[in-house]
Amino acid sequence: MASSSFVDYVKIFLHSGKGGAGSAHLHREKFVAKGGPDGGDGGRGGHIILKGSRNVWTLLALRYQKHLSAGDGGSGGSAGSTGANGKDIIIEVPLGTVAKDAETEEILCEITEDGEQKILLKGGRGGLGNLNFKSATNQTPRYAQPGEMGTEGWFILELKVLADVGLVGFPNAGKSTLLSVVSAAKPKIANYPFTTLVPQLGIVPYRDNASFAMADIPGIIEGAHEGKGLGLRFLRHIERNAVLLFMIPADSKDIADEYEVLLNELKLYNPELLDKPRMLAITKSDMLDDELKSMLEKHLPTSIDHIFISSVAQTNIQELKDKLWKLLQ
Repeated sequence: MASSSFVDYVKIFLHSGKGGAGSAHLHREKFVAKGGPDGGDGGRGGHIILKGSRNVWTLLALRYQKHLSAGDGGSGGSAGSTGANGKDIIIEVPLGTVAKDAETEEILCEITEDGEQKILLKGGRGGLGNLNFKSATNQTPRYAQPGEMGTEGWFILELKVLADVGLVGFPNAGKSTLLSVVSAAKPKIANYPFTTLVPQLGIVPYRDNASFAMADIPGIIEGAHEGKGLGLRFLRHIERNAVLLFMIPADSKDIADEYEVLLNELKLYNPELLDKPRMLAITKSDMLDDELKSMLEKHLPTSIDHIFISSVAQTNIQELKDKLWKLLQ
């Protein structure tokens, strides 16, 4: 996913279709002078529907379609025939898309499964034809209902990347390097902060043809929950990960302190994130010998399982995958 094509937030104007008018037709044919009412109902207006697709990774297409309108329903006809329904607008979105009302920011629906469909805006109902109003006291009604108007408004579509494992760490913690080693993903890698400007997703092969999805979330900095750095723009992606892998480089000044800062940013953004299973990977550990590792371990957080890894030297990568798989199960 290139940064130019990855879009995880759009604001769009949607309009559902108007219902068709009912018919006030009176039956007429040769030798039948007064055939009575036979007007059919109008068709419903088109819905606006969100549909999940595992083949869509971004909301990019909607950036260029700011206004979408469904079709209007057809009018009812003679002989009790119902008008055609208006054409639905089906918007394919990535798994993990949340739809909100742009004014109230109320969450209207979430799409998490491939093929899942949710009606975001219902089309207007078709009007009843005069056939519905026939009665013993009113045998020839010459009126019918108009169709209901469609509804419209501004909506926000927001993507929260769905992955089994989310990589959490400060810039330059080695997240992109790990993802490139364990999967076929090719994130941009360089030795400066915020190399990763968009979430990167990779499929990690495991034993017996199993696999799991891993997401490299752009680096967090202290104050991210207030919008600093890339802040709130990417913290939301962590919400949809089943397991959190905290990554801190071996040359960090204080690993325990960095871990607490990261944990605190997640807590301040959404305390429920702390309920997720998590573990700690000490990256770039190829620069450590056994003695240094023993010294470091005395100062590591005791509340979380840890592992020393090196993506470049391929140290403990399989062991890391084993631990992550166990947490996922």
